[in-house]
Amino acid sequence: MSEYTSPNLALGMVPVEFGPGTSRWVWRAQPAVALNPFGTLQGGYLTVFIDELLATAIASVLEDGEWAVTAEFKINFLRAVTPASLEGSGRVLRRSRTLAFLEAQVGTEDGQIAVTASSTWAVMKR
Repeated sequence: MSEYTSPNLALGMVPVEFGPGTSRWVWRAQPAVALNPFGTLQGGYLTVFIDELLATAIASVLEDGEWAVTAEFKINFLRAVTPASLEGSGRVLRRSRTLAFLEAQVGTEDGQIAVTASSTWAVMKR
């Protein structure tokens, strides 16, 4: 994990585990800039967290010379999220030659699922 780089690490998002078609991250403390006027996390920042989960999951199933981009993204905010330790996981559900289908979820420290997402990624040769 120590060699992984992303500008989002500056927000406190930390990769914990990468496996074949999977990723797991934590976001223990959110900066004040990520909060809306109501004191809950802005959906855009949660979406960035989800995107990290998905991107690192798909990266693990790409072959040499391949790259992938988001083609479609659906996110469900199941509850408001206040600043707290969050854990997220992403996984590849199916990979074909040109498409990959993924899902992710983010949970609160008390074990409640707060955000779910599904995404389609286009896979291409360089």
